Amino acid sequence: MKGCDVLVLGAGSAGLAAAASAARNGASVILVERHGYAGGMGTASLVHTFCGLYLAGGERPVVANAGFPAEMEERMRRATGSGPVKMGRVWVLPQHPVEFVKIADAVLLDSGVKMLYHSEAIAAEPEGDGWRVEVASRGGIFPLRAKVVVDASGDAVFAALAKAETATTEGGRLQRPAYVFAVQGGGEGGLVTAGRIVEGVRRGVLTKDSLGLHFRASGRTGEIFGTIDLSGKEAEYDPLNPECLSGLETAGRAIAAAAIDFLKGEAESWAGAYISQWPVRAGVRESRRWIGKKVLRAEEILSGARYDDEVALATWPLELRETNRGPKLRYAEGDLPAGIPLGCLVPETLERVFVAGRCISCDHEAQASIRVMGTCFATGQAAGNAAAQAAAL
Repeated sequence: MKGCDVLVLGAGSAGLAAAASAARNGASVILVERHGYAGGMGTASLVHTFCGLYLAGGERPVVANAGFPAEMEERMRRATGSGPVKMGRVWVLPQHPVEFVKIADAVLLDSGVKMLYHSEAIAAEPEGDGWRVEVASRGGIFPLRAKVVVDASGDAVFAALAKAETATTEGGRLQRPAYVFAVQGGGEGGLVTAGRIVEGVRRGVLTKDSLGLHFRASGRTGEIFGTIDLSGKEAEYDPLNPECLSGLETAGRAIAAAAIDFLKGEAESWAGAYISQWPVRAGVRESRRWIGKKVLRAEEILSGARYDDEVALATWPLELRETNRGPKLRYAEGDLPAGIPLGCLVPETLERVFVAGRCISCDHEAQASIRVMGTCFATGQAAGNAAAQAAAL
């Protein structure tokens, strides 16, 4: 049986940070990831902006969380040659998924993390002073033993395996998923394109699901990213149901393909356009969450609450996407950052387990702030540091 000090489930922004941080603190680390590279939403789902890295407001960008988040900010700026951009009241950093994969590979290699790609945890039980976790791959099922587990799966997978209590918002209010795709050889002003899509819907050529589609330059010559918020059939939306997820993937591709075909016939600037990359998966924003020793509430983020045991700062507004008609933003008073207490990363009932990323212990509206990649880097770092310390005891 393979063993390690810290087993991290999921190699998204939070899992990447957790694994690297634990390893840099001297722990032996195995990172289990279902895809073939790290980065999660920022790579597999093509989400091309780091949100939550910076303090809100201000005349210049200020990185909110030191350590791993600041390191990723610097690495991405060097890789893309692009700096932060202010969008309304918040600062964001454009990022490119291809560069993110390369950066993640370098971070994991340099940190000494052992990667298990194309693998996923399917069972878990306490064993001695740690955990026995069964992992499935195409080659079969094999056991791993870890002193400490970090769940950075995004879906609170380990909570389900260990039969811990979780929280899930009803399907009609869950944050709608994003579908992002890459396009070559097309583009024009955003308002002009939006007007064309409205006209396509009016004429019955495009469905109403196309109305939220918008495009943004990728930073690479001739390439843009298109983003659609999918409805998920409202109350029927279940991001843990494979039939629902399958429907999202096919719907996203159909909407994108129809929109590009329509635009190609409407304007010379789109005549040579083609879809150059599909995402590995649609970008799920919210699903199942852990219940921890502390549940972070929306009102605490909106008031800029701070805590003696805080391990990260949340700086992003509540970005509520409960429909596919765009976000509703609620900002903290005075654009203040809010503290994320350690208790949000510690399950209420399990020992030697930590949580990071969008499935930490919080309510539905608070999750609309803490789920962004910049904040996930910070909670991942905190979980990794705590896991390494626990494994050393």
